[in-house]
Amino acid sequence: MRRRVLIALAAFFYYSGLVGFARWRTRRAQARLVILNYHRASGGNLRSHLDYLRRYYRILHVEAALEELYTPQKAHRRIVPRKTALVLTFDDGYCDNYTHGFALARELQTPMTIYLVPGYIDSGQRFWWFEGKRLVQSAQVPEATVEGITYHLQREEERVALANLIDNHVRYARSVAEREAFLVSMRALLAVSSSVIEEEQPELPLTWEQVAEMEQSGWVSFGAHTMHHPVLSYLTDAEERQRELSECRAYLERALGHDVKSFAYPIGQQQHIGNETVEAVRQAGYTWALTTSYGINTPETNMLSLYRVEVDVDQHWLVVAAATAGLWGIIARLRWLPAIRKRFTNSR
Repeated sequence: MRRRVLIALAAFFYYSGLVGFARWRTRRAQARLVILNYHRASGGNLRSHLDYLRRYYRILHVEAALEELYTPQKAHRRIVPRKTALVLTFDDGYCDNYTHGFALARELQTPMTIYLVPGYIDSGQRFWWFEGKRLVQSAQVPEATVEGITYHLQREEERVALANLIDNHVRYARSVAEREAFLVSMRALLAVSSSVIEEEQPELPLTWEQVAEMEQSGWVSFGAHTMHHPVLSYLTDAEERQRELSECRAYLERALGHDVKSFAYPIGQQQHIGNETVEAVRQAGYTWALTTSYGINTPETNMLSLYRVEVDVDQHWLVVAAATAGLWGIIARLRWLPAIRKRFTNSR
């Protein structure tokens, strides 16, 4: 129901002319940059998104777009302003960024930028945020005792509770070693094999061969996303935080054969970054760093705290059109109306 309401509202924005008006205002401002934040490329409507975006925006690689944004503008205004610059970014480097995203990039001649986690490319393992649900679903034991609580895995609510416990442990881990040790212990406890199941391939990371092919095409550029994707603000060792940033950049530069200037913070909201991390990013030698905080970038935007617009391939292109035009605030508020209404009712 909520999805239909969102699409209906986005359709109203679009066909009433509000989206077009918002695009026009942004275009008149000239020095503006919209950065979209995707993760997966398959299982949705990416082609329809790109068809719309190519029509109304100038799609650039992140490096070219940021160089343009921070280059001093000429004093005179153009009589006909150019389309607003836009960047397509994909975080984490899923396999389907190659099988689906890259295929579309070549076909439609649309630049994209992918933020890579070299440790996962090397290991070929699933990203940690899939492990809670996967381990519980793949458990070969009827019950498991964790932290003094026994979970009976034939009961749905207890499977969900155990999956949530695993998710919380790995998300809030104070080091990568702690996270990985916990996952090893849970695999052993639940008797889960580490072998890859064929239908899970889209959730796996890219390979270096795929990265090389995309790099050589000229349609895909790459940035850094830490070495092992910890939540940086949760790391207790400042030296480990610095290594995650510096080693990732050095590793990618060796693999790609050129400088890597841009970085995307894992998860990317302020509570996942922290003030110390921004300085660590600067010390690691990055020129630009992308958050997931919503906004459109201007020449005044902090180069190490750039804004993005979070989107997903399963969204209707009308929703993406409204969000990209700067109308996301209204849509976001609508998404939370049911929760707000419930809280208000309960407080009365």
